[in-house]
Amino acid sequence: MLNGIVPLYKRKGMTSHDCVTKLRRMYETKKVGHTGTLDPDVEGVLPICIGKATKISEYITSLQKQYEAEITLGYSTTTEDASGDIVEKKPVNSLMDKDEIEKALHQFYGKQQQTPPIYSAVKVKGKKLYEYAREGIEVERPSKTIEIYDLTLDSESIEQSGQNVSFRFTVTCSKGTYIRTLAADIGKYLGYPAHMSYLKRTKSGPFSSQECYTLEELNEKKERGMLDETIAPMSKALQHVEHIEVDEITAQKILNGSVLPKSIKTNDSIFLLIYKGESLAIYQDHPKKPGLIKPKTMLKSK
Repeated sequence: MLNGIVPLYKRKGMTSHDCVTKLRRMYETKKVGHTGTLDPDVEGVLPICIGKATKISEYITSLQKQYEAEITLGYSTTTEDASGDIVEKKPVNSLMDKDEIEKALHQFYGKQQQTPPIYSAVKVKGKKLYEYAREGIEVERPSKTIEIYDLTLDSESIEQSGQNVSFRFTVTCSKGTYIRTLAADIGKYLGYPAHMSYLKRTKSGPFSSQECYTLEELNEKKERGMLDETIAPMSKALQHVEHIEVDEITAQKILNGSVLPKSIKTNDSIFLLIYKGESLAIYQDHPKKPGLIKPKTMLKSK
C-alpha cells in the first residue's frame, strides 16, 4: 500500500471532503485525509495524506500557510467574502494611495487576536458557527491568537471599479488564520467596509503550488500506472521536526514501540527517527521518566 502525501491543487467548486473521496477511489484505500480545509470558493494547495501518512496530518495542519488574496473596499458581506449578502456600503470615490495601503498592512504583522467569521466551522457548545448563523441565532464567538509572518502588497493590482477599490496581497500566516476576516479588518483600518474577493493558497507547510497535481493530472498518472510518483515521503512533510538516523538494533526496538534512553544528541522534545531513509516513528521525551523517550506517533509497523 502507498504511504505518503499527495500535494493536490484543489480547484474552485470542490470541498476538501470531495477531494478526499476522489483520492480514496483513485488510490484504492480508505486511509485518506486532508490537512486543513479549503472552502469550496478557494483554490490552491491541499496536501492529502495517504495510508500511514494520515497519522501525521496534525503535524502538517499546524504549519504556516501562504495565500494570494484580494480585498475589495466599498462594501462588506455576511460571510466576509464575495459569496455573502451585502451588509454595509460606503463608496470609495478615489483610487487609494499605495503608501496608505502599505501602512495599513503593516499594522497587521505579528501575533494578534482574531474573531472567526460567523459563517465558519468553528464550534461553540458543540455546534458550528454557520449553523447558528443560518438559524439567525447570535452567539459569542471565541477569539484566538494567530500570527501574520509576512504581508506584502501587489502595488500593480490597485484598481478602481465604480465606487469600489480592490488590491491584492500575499500573506504568510499561522494555522487557523481567516484571510476573509483579515481582509475585513484591513478594510476597517482604512475606513471602509470590505470583503475578501479572491483567495488562493499557494503554500501549505513545505508544499507549494508549483509541485502540486490537479485531479486531472492524477487521473493521467493512474492511467499510466505512475501514481507512486505523485506521493511525497512523510519525511518531507516533517521537515520542521528534527530527523535522527538510527542503527538496525535501535530500529527493531522502535518497531516494537519500546521506550528508549535519550542517548541521541538533541535539545528537541519531539523528533523523527529514521532507518535507511525510512520514517519509523515520531518519539518524544517521556513525560514521567527523565532521560527516556517514548513513541508519540508510530509510522511503520513490523
